[in-house]
Amino acid sequence: MLERKQDLETWLGAQAGAQGVTVSDATPLTGGAIQENWKLTLEIDGGPYDGRLEVVLRTDAPSGVAVSLTRAQEFALLKAAEAAGVSVPEPLWLCQDQGVIGRPFYLMRFLPGVALGPKVVKDETLGGDREALARQLGEEMARIHSIVPPRDDLAFLETPDGSPAEHAVRRYRSYLDELGESRPALEWGLAWCAAQAPDPPAGGLVLVHQDFRTGNYMLDDQGLVAILDWEFCAWGDPMSDLGWFLAACWRFGRPDREAGGIGSREAFYEGYRRQSDREIDDEAVAYWEVMAHIRWAVIALQQGARHSSGSQKSLELALTGRLIAGLERDILTLTSPERWSAAS
Repeated sequence: MLERKQDLETWLGAQAGAQGVTVSDATPLTGGAIQENWKLTLEIDGGPYDGRLEVVLRTDAPSGVAVSLTRAQEFALLKAAEAAGVSVPEPLWLCQDQGVIGRPFYLMRFLPGVALGPKVVKDETLGGDREALARQLGEEMARIHSIVPPRDDLAFLETPDGSPAEHAVRRYRSYLDELGESRPALEWGLAWCAAQAPDPPAGGLVLVHQDFRTGNYMLDDQGLVAILDWEFCAWGDPMSDLGWFLAACWRFGRPDREAGGIGSREAFYEGYRRQSDREIDDEAVAYWEVMAHIRWAVIALQQGARHSSGSQKSLELALTGRLIAGLERDILTLTSPERWSAAS
């Protein structure tokens, strides 16, 4: 990053309409397993941003995972979400010229806060009243689901081939085949999901965040700051987002708090209903909670493979790959033979 500092400053000056921009500090941010994030402090001379501006530069990591969107696509999503009233960091500038820092990137305004899942769950000085926070998160998700196709600015988003649930089953089976690993528990869970797949959503497809969970929203001591990590968005079943957020694998040691380890399911539903006329389908949400465990297990395998293959050596990636055993245990519990017969 710093080796191309002068090129970056020249580009920033043009974007900011300034006489000059100096990057006075550049610090890598932790927590992003898929992309690289840097906090930059800019000293801007002239123009509408005159003065000091703290921003986040987000760019590609040396290796990625399947279905992760490009930085340009992510930037377009941030702008669409901001227009829909979702709490997001203000998107500032996009650069697709690899001559600047060697990779495409975009900048968004830096917001102070905490997003780390275990800390968010355990530190109750963050986020204010937890039931109010669960309601607010429900409202935020409903605002995301207010974005529906077709949209020229989001034409790059994937549309599921047929039923979103059946599409997901096919996708995760193909990922397992690509990894070349024998995972009987995941195959068992995918067979359950194929047999119990819900119909496509009656209200039509919506923008689904696909990673809306504790760990991907930021809090300060007052409440919610922003929803983060938009790189997996697609058109899909809104109940899939609810299932991902409510899944037990994202409660960070507080299984009693079904809404991401921070509040009650009822509060989260209440907030969602405040912003959306869409009916919450409890059976479909329960289905997508099972799928959430399978999806997280497949991602954990992919991230572990990024480390073990040598494409990106990382302790975080290696440890994520070690989560698979616990997730497989949960999948077997959630899809026990009794649940097959009860659902059929």
